[in-house]
Formats: sequence, structure tokens, C-alpha cells
Amino acid sequence: MNLSTVLAASSTTPGVEDVDGLAGFMVDLMDRLGLLGAAIAVGLDNLFPPIPSEIVLPMAGFAASMGTFSLGGALFATTAGSVIGACLLYWLGRMFGRERTAWVFVHTPLLKLSDLEMTERWFAKHGTKAVFFGRMVPIFRSLISLPAGVERMRFWLFLVLTTVGSLIWNSIFVIAGYSLGEQWHRIEPYADWFQRLVILAVLVVVCWFVTVRVREIYRNRRDRPA
Repeated sequence: MNLSTVLAASSTTPGVEDVDGLAGFMVDLMDRLGLLGAAIAVGLDNLFPPIPSEIVLPMAGFAASMGTFSLGGALFATTAGSVIGACLLYWLGRMFGRERTAWVFVHTPLLKLSDLEMTERWFAKHGTKAVFFGRMVPIFRSLISLPAGVERMRFWLFLVLTTVGSLIWNSIFVIAGYSLGEQWHRIEPYADWFQRLVILAVLVVVCWFVTVRVREIYRNRRDRPA
């Protein structure tokens, strides 16, 4: 019995919804391609944040518990997918470069070149921690590779931090899915709560930034001589 069939059967259990949409596509990848499918599914999460890796990873563990592939294979494939996806974004940021990034900051409303310079100073001081821990935070694990590339972080260092951080994060969900078996879906509410908390924090920071910058612009216009 393949993974899709088991998941379809489990959807009849109270409180368990059918797996469809993006998640269903990821399951189909693992069904058809095995470990390669698991690697592709997790790699795509790095490129397209809406893909629910917090669901895909436990499914990979569940598939390992069914014997579709080994637990070690699941950990290796999902981590490889994470690293490859992150490296693609790193090199994209590196090719985009600092000059183009500066142009974007200068020509984007509410942003200033000084914001980029402040970000660069922060990244120079905390970049290694940002890349490592960013691999364990929804949304940021997809985005953190871009500034690492723009700021030309040494690739070997980026690779090590990304690999270790991804292995830790993936192991939590893959092993949980492996241990829970057909009860893998019990992980989803906690992962969903964590992701919503991160999104809420981002929205608060963005609102604060916009409010401060709009007030600053208004104050400068008010104080400008007629």
C-alpha cells in the first residue's frame, strides 16, 4: 500500500483532513520518486515558502515507518533538499549583488540607503547566527539565504551552517512522523501555531517600521521651510 492510499484512508479518522493541494502534490512526489521525491519536496519549500514543509517532513518520517525508505534515508534526502534549495537562493542573492540591492532600497517607498547599510552592519555581526537559527524558523529559512548571498558570506561557512541547521530542524519533524506513524497529523496543529506566531511577529515589526517611517517623513515635511 502506498503513502497516498494510507493517507486517504486516515482522512476518515475524526479530526484528520484529506491531504490535497500542495501537500497532496508533495505526497505524490514521495510516492512516485521515493527519496528523490522527498528531497525535491523539501527543496521546493525553500524556494516557495507556501509549501508546507511542517507537513511534508512528518510525512517523510511516516513513509519511513511504512518501509517506503529508511529513516536514515529520509533524514539524508530531506536535508539534502533543504541545502540545495538554500544554495540556489544564496547564489541568486550573490548574483543580484549589493549594487542592485542598493538601487532597490533607494527607489522603494519608505526605504532608505541607510536601512541597507544598517542591515549590512547587523549581518556582519550576527550573520552566522541568523543563517543557522534561520533554518529553524518558518518563512525565514527560505529568505535568509538571499542576504547571505548578497553580503557574500563565505560559501563554505554558509554551507556548513545551513546543513547543520537544516539537519536539526528536519530531524525533529521526520523523527516525530516516524515515531507517531499513522498519527503523524498530531504534529500539524503545533507547527501551524508556531508558523502563525512567526507571521504575527513579522506583521508587528512591519507595522512598527511603516509607522515610524511615515511619521519621520511627515515630520521632515512639516519642519521644512516654506
